[in-house]
Amino acid sequence: MKSQKNTLRKTAFMAVIAFFLTLTVSFSQTKTAQLDALLNQYADYGQFNGSVLVANKGQVIYKKGFGMANMEWEIPNAPDTKHRLGSITKQFTALLIMQLVAEGKLDLQATVSKYLPDYSKVNGDKITVHQLLTHTSGTPNYTSFPNFFKELSRNPYTPTEMVKIFSDSTLNFTPGERFAYSNSGYILLGEIIEKVTEKSYEQVLQEKIFTPLKMNNTGYDHHNTILKKRASGYEMKGSKSENAPYIDMSTPYAAGSMYSTVEDLFLWDQALYTEKLLPKKYMDMMYEKYVPAFGQFYGYGWNIGHLPIGNTKDSVAIIGHSGGINGFNTFITRMPKERASVILLNNTGSAPLDDITIAINGILHGTPYDFPKQSLANLVYNEIIDKDLNAGLAFYEKNKGSKEYSYNESAMNSMGYGLLQAGKKQEAEAVFKLNIDAFPKSSNVYDSYAEALMEQGKNELAIANYKKSIELNPANQNGIDMLKKLGVETDGMIKDAIVPDAVLASYEGNYELKPGFVINVSKEGSQLKAQATGQPAFDIFPKSETEFYVKVISAQITFNKNELGKVESLTLFQGGQEILGKKIQ
Repeated sequence: MKSQKNTLRKTAFMAVIAFFLTLTVSFSQTKTAQLDALLNQYADYGQFNGSVLVANKGQVIYKKGFGMANMEWEIPNAPDTKHRLGSITKQFTALLIMQLVAEGKLDLQATVSKYLPDYSKVNGDKITVHQLLTHTSGTPNYTSFPNFFKELSRNPYTPTEMVKIFSDSTLNFTPGERFAYSNSGYILLGEIIEKVTEKSYEQVLQEKIFTPLKMNNTGYDHHNTILKKRASGYEMKGSKSENAPYIDMSTPYAAGSMYSTVEDLFLWDQALYTEKLLPKKYMDMMYEKYVPAFGQFYGYGWNIGHLPIGNTKDSVAIIGHSGGINGFNTFITRMPKERASVILLNNTGSAPLDDITIAINGILHGTPYDFPKQSLANLVYNEIIDKDLNAGLAFYEKNKGSKEYSYNESAMNSMGYGLLQAGKKQEAEAVFKLNIDAFPKSSNVYDSYAEALMEQGKNELAIANYKKSIELNPANQNGIDMLKKLGVETDGMIKDAIVPDAVLASYEGNYELKPGFVINVSKEGSQLKAQATGQPAFDIFPKSETEFYVKVISAQITFNKNELGKVESLTLFQGGQEILGKKIQ
């Protein structure tokens, strides 16, 4: 009888285990099916062509390739396809630097001149290693030089030769003053690593990271190396793909020269939770919020901030970084609290990897998320390239109100610049004009339209639109520079309004744009400041008694009063959007 009871208990216990196992498998399969449906639709719309890996609670729950690694030979992407990483390389460079700090071989607060005595003394004595890591050195970004893509990027350089390209350039600002993304800074860090270790950057990467982690499918990319399963890079031209422009991989160097697979990057992700590569004290320093950047913060080679959970109003803390290099764009997002990660490596132009990551995050958390829509801007562009301008305009007019397509200011603006760079100036002008009609309160659309007009010698009309852009956003320095180039006197053009202190004080308080996302408005002396949840405070300047603008980003704020003159809300104008925030305090 006792034996029978034990048998029954054991049977019941095993049934419970089986039940929970079934639930777990079903739950996992549901997420897998959701991920598959989401990514297949992105692939079907031509918005993702690459490899993906998703992990949750430290375990890979999904990995797959989409589209072609090589279109000529119709070789598909797979989880072990090697993609160029672009700026994801920076987090590896930053870790090598921190290893040297941990070993006592390098001082973060020492200047460049200490480690590179041949570097320009004018700049080398001013810039610290910390400032290079955080993009606060003021060193001009060499990839923004006018001749970079046509000349510099196509030729081989030694690290020392690369450094000489920008070493004597005038700094963009006093080191430490603010953030400005600079690939040049990470070129300098690579050179410092070589000088301190007396080894090549590539060799140090291999010895200190790749070999210990058994990242056998990761390395420093070289054009002449026969590399199995290496993806080719492509760009879209209208509705057709074409090979991306050539770049010599010596030019991105420690700022963007690596290749890897999603599987190897998962090994990297998991190692960062341990002390295998670096003691925790120094690892934590990499994730400090040193400087506001991109609406979040920048640490050492990483962006630190929050990621929305699907299309909900909630978010999770993340550590991440994107990358982009001819024909490739990449994104690694780590959610330490959930021990989750999303790794996306794309080899056809500019995929919306941030949108894909947000949707995947929704799937991981079991919340609603958005499926992709075909971009109206891309379809209009295809009509123009494949047919003509009239076909593109007709398609736009027919579909501009359709919910079937996504439509935003930024996408249309990018499409306009694509036409402008392709020499289709009249087409670009027409597209920028469409953007003005759709987003008449955006400063940026007038600035872009003016540029297309100026390119065609329509200077009077260009001047009028630059002036309109500056009227909407007095912080538009590019507009002022262009007006000067066009011979317009700009002194005194920007005059901030004088607002009584009592009126400024009436604007103080919290304004809720959505649950959990609040703008706090405060006053210091006669200066009004605005700070959004999880972001730094910005000074805001008055265009009028109720209209204010931000100088460091393109955004405006209007305070709204009721019939009694009491402030009840504000409206944020940014990126073609108008968002109302009710005053809650």
